[in-house]
Amino acid sequence: MPVALVVLGVIPAIAGVVRVGELSGGAAVTAENARFFAEPLPVLVHIPSALLFSLLGAFQFAAGFRRRRPGWHRAAGRLLVLCGLAVAVSGLWMTLFYPRPVGDGDLLAGFRLLFGVGMIMCIVLGFAAVRRRDFARHRAWMMRGYAIGMGAGTQALTQLPWILLVGMPGEFPRALLTGAGWVINLAVAEWVIRRRPRGRTRTSTVARTRTSAPAAGEGRISA
Repeated sequence: MPVALVVLGVIPAIAGVVRVGELSGGAAVTAENARFFAEPLPVLVHIPSALLFSLLGAFQFAAGFRRRRPGWHRAAGRLLVLCGLAVAVSGLWMTLFYPRPVGDGDLLAGFRLLFGVGMIMCIVLGFAAVRRRDFARHRAWMMRGYAIGMGAGTQALTQLPWILLVGMPGEFPRALLTGAGWVINLAVAEWVIRRRPRGRTRTSTVARTRTSAPAAGEGRISA
């Protein structure tokens, strides 16, 4: 899973690095990037925070690594809470106050506001759960927040077939394809959260069988 999540985060990571390079390297100001040069702070907060959140967060799902290095998991988790909140808040700020580029309409802005607020809520609820030592709910809420934060990677995949077959999507298709990226990620997260852990089930079944097996001469114990 961590490798797949890192790969999913590569596309927006490359785009983000290019954007930061433009701002720091004095690239030519165009109609497409003028809003970033006019107010660079939100995007300079958003991109590095998103890089850390997506790439470092992927390793939080490596169960073996998490068990071997619980201290690393806790320290990285604290950093990721801050990064996730920075990603969501800066994304909301850009949606509300940056001039909209061509192709971004009210529906897409609404999706960004909805999922940005949802990401903040998931992270806050996940942090509150771990403070109560409710690790199951902590895992579930943080996984949902991470799924929303990884939307940009999936959105590149949802839009690519349309671009190849039809061309650049218009305002309405672009909003739907972008929203689909978040919905797909959340659907996968819910499936992972709710699926039955087969390995644990088999282990617990074997353990129960061994402890409840009748000793020699005893009658059969029904399950």
